[in-house]
Amino acid sequence: MKNASSLEQRLRSNLTGDVFFDAFNRGRYATDASFYQIMPAGVVVPRTIDEALRTLAIARDDGRIVTPRGGGTSQCGQTVNDGIVVDFSKHVNRIVSLDVANRSCVVEPGIVLDDLNRQLKKHGLWFPVDVSTASRATIGGMAGNNSCGGRSLRYGTMRDNTLSMDAALADGTLLHFGEVPRDLTRVNSPESGLKLFRDMLDLGEREAAEIAERFPKVQRRVGGYNLDALVPRNAPNNLAHLLVGSEGTLAFTTQVELKLWPVIRNKVLGVCHFGSFYEAMDAAQHLVKLRPIAVELVDRTMIALGRDIAMFQRIISAAVRGDPDAILVVEFAEEDQADNLARLKQLGELMADLGFGWDKPQRKWGGVVEIVEPALQSGIADFRAAGLNVMMSMKQEGKPVSFVEDCAVPLPHLADYTERLNAVFAKHSTRGTMYAHASEGCLHVRPVLNLKLDKDVKAMRAIAEEAFEMVREYKGSHSGEHGDGLVRSEFHEAMFGTRIVADFREVKQRFDPDNTLNPGKIVDPPKMDDRSLFRYRPDYRVGELKTVLDWSAYPGAGGGFQGAVEMCNNNGACRKLEGGVMCPSYRATRNEKDVTRGRANTLRLAISGQLGPDALASDEMAETLKLCVSCKACRHECPTGVDMAKMKIEVLAARAAKRGLSLRDRLVGYLPRYVDLASRFAPLANLRNHSPLLRALFEKFAGISARRALPAFRRDPFRPDAEALGPPDGREVVLFADTFNRAYERENLDAAIEVLVAGGYRVHLPKPSDSGRPLCCGRTFLSAGLVEQARSELNRLVAAYAPFAARGVPIIGLEPSCLLTLRDELLSLRADETAKNISAHALLFEEFLVREAEAGRLSLPLGPVGAKAMVHGHCHQKSFGAFKPVEKVLRLVPGLDVKTIESSCCGMAGAFGYGAETYQASIEMAELSLLPAVRGADQDTLIVADGTSCRHQIRDGSGRTPLHVASVLAMSLKCAKSSSETISPIKEEAHG
Repeated sequence: MKNASSLEQRLRSNLTGDVFFDAFNRGRYATDASFYQIMPAGVVVPRTIDEALRTLAIARDDGRIVTPRGGGTSQCGQTVNDGIVVDFSKHVNRIVSLDVANRSCVVEPGIVLDDLNRQLKKHGLWFPVDVSTASRATIGGMAGNNSCGGRSLRYGTMRDNTLSMDAALADGTLLHFGEVPRDLTRVNSPESGLKLFRDMLDLGEREAAEIAERFPKVQRRVGGYNLDALVPRNAPNNLAHLLVGSEGTLAFTTQVELKLWPVIRNKVLGVCHFGSFYEAMDAAQHLVKLRPIAVELVDRTMIALGRDIAMFQRIISAAVRGDPDAILVVEFAEEDQADNLARLKQLGELMADLGFGWDKPQRKWGGVVEIVEPALQSGIADFRAAGLNVMMSMKQEGKPVSFVEDCAVPLPHLADYTERLNAVFAKHSTRGTMYAHASEGCLHVRPVLNLKLDKDVKAMRAIAEEAFEMVREYKGSHSGEHGDGLVRSEFHEAMFGTRIVADFREVKQRFDPDNTLNPGKIVDPPKMDDRSLFRYRPDYRVGELKTVLDWSAYPGAGGGFQGAVEMCNNNGACRKLEGGVMCPSYRATRNEKDVTRGRANTLRLAISGQLGPDALASDEMAETLKLCVSCKACRHECPTGVDMAKMKIEVLAARAAKRGLSLRDRLVGYLPRYVDLASRFAPLANLRNHSPLLRALFEKFAGISARRALPAFRRDPFRPDAEALGPPDGREVVLFADTFNRAYERENLDAAIEVLVAGGYRVHLPKPSDSGRPLCCGRTFLSAGLVEQARSELNRLVAAYAPFAARGVPIIGLEPSCLLTLRDELLSLRADETAKNISAHALLFEEFLVREAEAGRLSLPLGPVGAKAMVHGHCHQKSFGAFKPVEKVLRLVPGLDVKTIESSCCGMAGAFGYGAETYQASIEMAELSLLPAVRGADQDTLIVADGTSCRHQIRDGSGRTPLHVASVLAMSLKCAKSSSETISPIKEEAHG
């Protein structure tokens, strides 16, 4: 083989897409959602199909293997190899054509399922192979794995919904794979293609009896090659179905023609409760007789884990009664809602007939919870779809491991199979988690193992052999949804027999004689327990790490930092493009480098020495984290709890200790120390904004973009004379005057005081005991990695606020990033009871008002301020579940129609948006949804944003002047002179 530098040079000169041969980028593609890791020789992100085919040709000429990749969410190691990885997901993702009348479309392989369905929805259509990874799974990857989804009981698998495929063979020959007559008449294909098709049909005819004998008779069979698509009884034969499930080993997909279905318009759910897991599994065969479109299992472990995850707590409390051992979520989705409701009633009757009524004491957790509210249905669907990540959120060294995960057995055997499987787990001193598709006899079963330990690897091997033997006994399939990859391919001979495996090898040889395309999958695989292919190899080590934050909640060495990094299981929930906040930089760039998963992988490789010495403080690591805006969305939205914002602080601290600070870091970090001095000389301090020369100099020497105006210092910053305002006998509160509002927008603090005093509160404004500079949360220091300086600031704050917190006085703040530092980073810097008490009493302004109103303690004379308000939520508000109170408080204003802007991060993110290197990314984030929504609003619509940086981004990008919610309420107070309306306590909203 020619050397890598020569290959890299050829690829770069022939492609416009990204070409990566450095260790950091290759490392980000060395893993998928399996436990394997294989470092590729290089990575190509082509801009077009033509570039992808050129990559194939160049790599083949160089003697390299090629592995196509979509979202990288494969759980069996399908998308890892040591050749060239081709990532289709960034650019090769168009709908090529759409035929609404005939319900079909043609797409490129890199299109994400959710993105496809968003575009189809306006036509009343959808593609129903609804895998749980729909927010990042690509159609090409789904075709490669023969994905199934939760509703395959009604809609079938990927194979059932694939009409045709265009693909290139390893030698570059382009062929159309679709339905053909067995005599191949009128098939438009080159001679080499016709000969290939003839050979495949002949194989199917020759082996028809063996295929009928050895292929499992269950719908959920996705193992091996689909030779049954070739047999005469299936004529006309669809040759695309041979490519479906082939895991990129036969051909390079260029287009996929899909069968579409009408969107589901009405549905209901019945949540069936069971006192034992066995009873739930035994009931599944009876529940499917009501013809639901899905029956999904959630076991006790998943329920318990979900109750500890903030984003799922409300959903579980609404859907789950008591403490069941398992629940089955039964979904009906007929066109007529009355039909669905009738079936829901029948479900309750059937459960009672089976002995699972609420009124039977021995079936304490029996019965059905009926779910008809769409919002709650969506929440339950999200929880079930997050099952894998919920299971992986265990904060321990052992994790649920995928290797016998999706075996499928006929429904009458499901209860016995799962009971015996649990006995196998117990025999090997472990336990398993189970969830997913009870309607198909296909459960996601994961034994809890620590694959860093040789004994657990041996246990995995033994469990696999015993489990697959059971599956064969029940005439099921050892691969029921997630494919073969490196995990299951080894077991095909036991499953299908020597003759069928020889047929698989013949198919591979006929399509790809030089073994160029993703070798080692389905045919001639390595041993599944070959630890040299593992993410945690026998020589995997993480040296002693001196951390600056508290990571004790996580397992492992390095003070728990290692365990926190290793929480990422690569499932890629951070790659979603809509909904929630995570991950804003990835949404703008679509680069694996800029997604939480990519950063976590890089950190893991760095701390384990796989990226060279001092990788944590390297320029490459700084580049990896450059576009992380510390939005904390991953903290809330990643079901495994990867907290990249906190990890970034560790990296910044390591880099600052090793390399010192840049001028920009000093200007940003030490802002609280010089802000008062700058205010005294405000005209001089603000001169930079008015001078093109100074802007240029700031960009050159401090890295602050000349295209941004910095926030203007005020000559009259917030400096209250009194330490308390409002009625002496009023309920006490402490107002935390943060640096940003104090120095730049004091009108927000003035407004908050006006509102609180009007509400009858005694507002304390405590000063530091050292009578020095005003109190600060240390946020700016943390953003520069200056952890000890941040700790010093927080210590001053704790000393000033401790007496108030000790007597239960709420501590109220206006700036989310500052106030919520007291609920987050404070506890990572000091874990004493005083700090915990302050954290427990820290509330955002609107959180406090909502709490008071709900308790009946708030009365404010408010008047109308306008007809409409549009609200953008700060990322940290959303991360801490603190955004809803903003909407609730604004709805107290008479006649105000409040609409939330569905947006991710505003892109300013503190100092991020001012950076010369990050300015463009900042604008791209804002332009995804926030700025277009603001520009589209009427001029008389109030724009509301609580975050200082959010307001600046909106003002810079739209010309509109957004308001803090405190200012809106103060305006409403002023307008109340003509109105005598007084608010009443807020009523709790119904679920959803």
